[in-house]
Amino acid sequence: MLGRRARTVLRGRGCRDASPLPGGLELDDPGFDFTVLGGFRSRLITHGLEERVLDVVLGRLSEAGLLRAGGRQRTDSTHVLAAVRTLNRMEFVGETLRAALEALEAAAPHWLTPLISSAWVERYGAKVDNYRFPKGENVRREWAEQVGRDGFALLDAVDEAAAVAWLREIPAVGILRRAWAEQYHRDGKGVRWREGKDLPPARDRLSSPYDIDAHYGIKRGAGWCGYKVHLSETCEPDAPHLITNVETTNATVNDTEVTATIHQRLAEREWKPREHVVDAGYITAAHILAAREDHGIDLVGPVGIDTHHSGRDAQAPDLTQAAFTTDWEARKVICPQGVASASWSQQRKASGTPLVRVHFALADCIACPLKPRCTKAANGKWGRSLTLQPREQQQILEERRAEQQTDLWKERYDVRAGVKGTISQAVRRTHLRHTPYRGQSKTHLANILSATALNITRVDAWQNGTPLGTTHVSHLSRLALTA
Repeated sequence: MLGRRARTVLRGRGCRDASPLPGGLELDDPGFDFTVLGGFRSRLITHGLEERVLDVVLGRLSEAGLLRAGGRQRTDSTHVLAAVRTLNRMEFVGETLRAALEALEAAAPHWLTPLISSAWVERYGAKVDNYRFPKGENVRREWAEQVGRDGFALLDAVDEAAAVAWLREIPAVGILRRAWAEQYHRDGKGVRWREGKDLPPARDRLSSPYDIDAHYGIKRGAGWCGYKVHLSETCEPDAPHLITNVETTNATVNDTEVTATIHQRLAEREWKPREHVVDAGYITAAHILAAREDHGIDLVGPVGIDTHHSGRDAQAPDLTQAAFTTDWEARKVICPQGVASASWSQQRKASGTPLVRVHFALADCIACPLKPRCTKAANGKWGRSLTLQPREQQQILEERRAEQQTDLWKERYDVRAGVKGTISQAVRRTHLRHTPYRGQSKTHLANILSATALNITRVDAWQNGTPLGTTHVSHLSRLALTA
């Protein structure tokens, strides 16, 4: 139950009514059907009201003086497992075809019966599991291609002029059609199983026939099928730490793709921080510049270190980019030996990001006494090469690389670690890493409600003087610290 002070804050600042919240239903009350809640969630999403409850609570807390814009905030993400099984490719195609057959059997059994055989019932009559597959790579490939032929036969039957048109509108049939385009080739030679680079990227490829928004992602070697949730919270020492923004993406979206969205959302809702502390996954020189220019936010986080080859000799380390001097006006780079670059060209990455490629002449590098520490080039036209970002971004990158080596910056950045406690609390209290719903929109709504519940819990703890929990240290780690 909420404490008296927390209830007063949420009802409105200065409210004298501290009476308990309304009680529950009578024991013999019939209640309501669970579909009422499902319909309510759908209406919230349809009308774009998912974040309304969080906004109302934050507004009340702002009126009470517990939330202020312009301070410090921090952000981190964690994975969210979809409410579906993680399937390998063979399981996926088998289960996708089975789901379509189940839907068609329920909708048009008389139409489906002449199309299937006993072999189909054997293959798709039960859920497809890995242990049921035949042994041997070649035999498994043939099984997958047989599933492909069966799927195309079913789609051809659905597309025939004699078939009723509404069969094509069944969602499971649409999913089957999309999945088969992603997983198979069909031409004059027959049906072929796509391999390797011939497959669409994971971001565009279905991972489950039961949740088309869930995708398979990998982070730090761990893979999962589902989503990511990004939580941003205030971190002032004299106020409760409150979650101000929640972003839900599919599992394949990199953290760097969310940074600008977070800033825009915070600015629109007027909870924009003065300083935003994030880990390396959210930050590039371009992000630092955009946050500063577009929103007046100081984005604090470590950028990638300046590396070149590998440190083969501690006494004679490799010459990194910091050892070179860039003359942007003259479009030249000067090496540590005073030699100017021979080539400067404006280029773009495949993603469209602009960059500058700089080359030194091989003749200059071959005769240089620093060559072993600088370049491995031994033939061709060019020696050492450098890749530079656009001028403002490159200057920010160099400044941040130098700054993040200082103790002052490290002390400033230490505050980011606290957001891990928020994720831990959300996982323990609201089961944040397991969504009970299918679809990104409903998962996002659940994440918003989790964040709102945590905020209310934290306000209650703050008003009643409950101290923050300490960092958990295992017994073994504690033993190592005291040894």
